[in-house]
Amino acid sequence: MAYGIADPDRLGSTPIPGGRRLGWAEWGPPDGVPVLFCPGAATGRTLGFGAGLLGPARLISVDRPGLGASDPAPGRTLADAATDLAALCDARGLTGVRVAGFSQGGPFALACAAAGWPVAVALVAATDELATAAGLAPGVAAMVEAVRADPDAAERHFAGWGDPDGMWQRIVAMSGARDRAVYTDPAFARAYRAAMAHAFTQGPAGYARDTVLASARWPFDPATIRMPVDVWYGADDTSPVHSPDLGATLAARIPGARRHVVPDAGGALLWTHAGPILDTLLAR
Repeated sequence: MAYGIADPDRLGSTPIPGGRRLGWAEWGPPDGVPVLFCPGAATGRTLGFGAGLLGPARLISVDRPGLGASDPAPGRTLADAATDLAALCDARGLTGVRVAGFSQGGPFALACAAAGWPVAVALVAATDELATAAGLAPGVAAMVEAVRADPDAAERHFAGWGDPDGMWQRIVAMSGARDRAVYTDPAFARAYRAAMAHAFTQGPAGYARDTVLASARWPFDPATIRMPVDVWYGADDTSPVHSPDLGATLAARIPGARRHVVPDAGGALLWTHAGPILDTLLAR
């Protein structure tokens, strides 16, 4: 059980209105408090977190449309993602749902908060609203500008370099020493790379759409969110696609949000510090 990862206890897919299916994986008690997980970029449902620390929580990781076991939805938006996940909760009878979003999954989790249906949300090393953020690295700023200028062309471009091996190499390359130690741990690397391979089973289109949505203006105003939100970053997070100021601006835009900067952690704090993240989310 390296860094709180373990094989899922349950796998399945659920039909939602419109005829599409969403694939999911679960850990923890089948009647536990549901924590819906929005995974990071190009990562499928099989990589969870907090194994051995879930307690009363039932972690449910969901493949986004076009990734892994979820049917594609061309042209989908962040608002559509919140609608899909709410429909999944309805179809499965989930109540009292908390939502956690990691890295590129952060905007999708925050879209759920904007829609108003979760009990609480945790954003962990989350991608900020890059289209409005200051202090972006030059390469990220160029990506954001490409999406602004021609989102369809940018999506085709992202599809051209979306593959699990290339994604793995880029993630390791942009990580600091603390995160590389996590990502290259043999047991963790096997699980992470298997989740990436699962995400790309339908090809790169799902990942490409996610990247456009994460790089564009959000279709909601964080200032309208009226539920508990915790924003978590590691002080040693060097990823240029998370947040230039470790969530200070992001947290300030969300009424009542609590920002946590963990001094002995990097961007992989979802796996190195899962305990306090889960405890805080369940207590909200």
